[in-house]
Amino acid sequence: MQKVWIYIENGTFLEATSFGATGTAVGEIVFNTSLTGYQEIITDPSYAGQFVTFTMPEIGNVGVNKDDMESSGAHCKGVLVRNYHHEHSNFRAQGDLESLLKEQNVLGICNIDTRYLTKMIRDEGAMMMIASTEISDKDELAKVLSESPRIEDINYIKEVTTKESYVHKFGAWNHDNLAYDKAVMSDKKIVAIDFGIKRNILNELVASGLEVEVIPASFKADDLIARYEAGEIGGVFLSNGPGDPLTLTEEKAQIQKLIDKDIPMFAICLGHQMLSIAHGFDTYKLKFGQHGGNHPVANSETKVVEITAQNHNYNVPDNITDIADVTHMNLFDNTIEGVKYKNKPIFSVQHHPEASPGPHESKYIFDEFAKIVK
Repeated sequence: MQKVWIYIENGTFLEATSFGATGTAVGEIVFNTSLTGYQEIITDPSYAGQFVTFTMPEIGNVGVNKDDMESSGAHCKGVLVRNYHHEHSNFRAQGDLESLLKEQNVLGICNIDTRYLTKMIRDEGAMMMIASTEISDKDELAKVLSESPRIEDINYIKEVTTKESYVHKFGAWNHDNLAYDKAVMSDKKIVAIDFGIKRNILNELVASGLEVEVIPASFKADDLIARYEAGEIGGVFLSNGPGDPLTLTEEKAQIQKLIDKDIPMFAICLGHQMLSIAHGFDTYKLKFGQHGGNHPVANSETKVVEITAQNHNYNVPDNITDIADVTHMNLFDNTIEGVKYKNKPIFSVQHHPEASPGPHESKYIFDEFAKIVK
């Protein structure tokens, strides 16, 4: 282990210990309140361009394994933890977190007061920061940070989306066999547009009885409309992903074409935001976002409170009720968590019903989509 220096745009300068990759990285600092699932969080493409501060103080103690990867690699800029445990103890572990971070070129930062950082982010909001094992001078770090692009100026979708289309071959995790079920080809086929999709979202779509073809974010709506009208596909899914949705102007134009054809659609997180924007209702940025596995959400239809997993910095506006019925509300801050568009076979949620990591109380939403797929 070696020293690492941190400079945050509010002027905070800190020294800590490095346990991951070496080098210098710039990104946005956020905090995540999940008690488990650090590997799923680190490999979630939605965290591209961000440093994740874990409020759980002990990280690394269950190691890592290939089955808990949410994508082909890690996409965040770095992780900040109070205590890192190199020696892990879990029967599913196949390696240690430090090795994964080094392999994926992600900075690991430990021996730092994560409670202090979390309170700072809560009070001042998500901010840009720089971390380096090479630069120890505060002024030099500040200069590099000031000259670097902000997260909202970078289109991370191009980095995390699939380069080629493919059919997803796995279903949900089988706790008896300790493996993912094999996909069964279905007569209900959908296309999932990959803005940075998590593997467990695809698994749950398959588990709901759908055949799932994943395509790049650079999709053409006319191609999907032709396939829908020919009966080849019965719906479209819009995935989660990183960055500011307002920068995705071409994707917005393509989604508007799909909306005009009344194709059944379901969306999660970034996809949920993109549907709002495509309908003419721009998103806004939350102060410090919602990142964790313990967020209570009220289902407006069943009157049941669901505990959900969340990871987002942006939200749809309250006036979206002009064109959509609100189905879910966040009980932490009373922001909109889910909508059904009026007179359209289209609905979406802000939270993550695939439960990876997190509770399983919202998985029924995948079955609701399967029911409306033609």
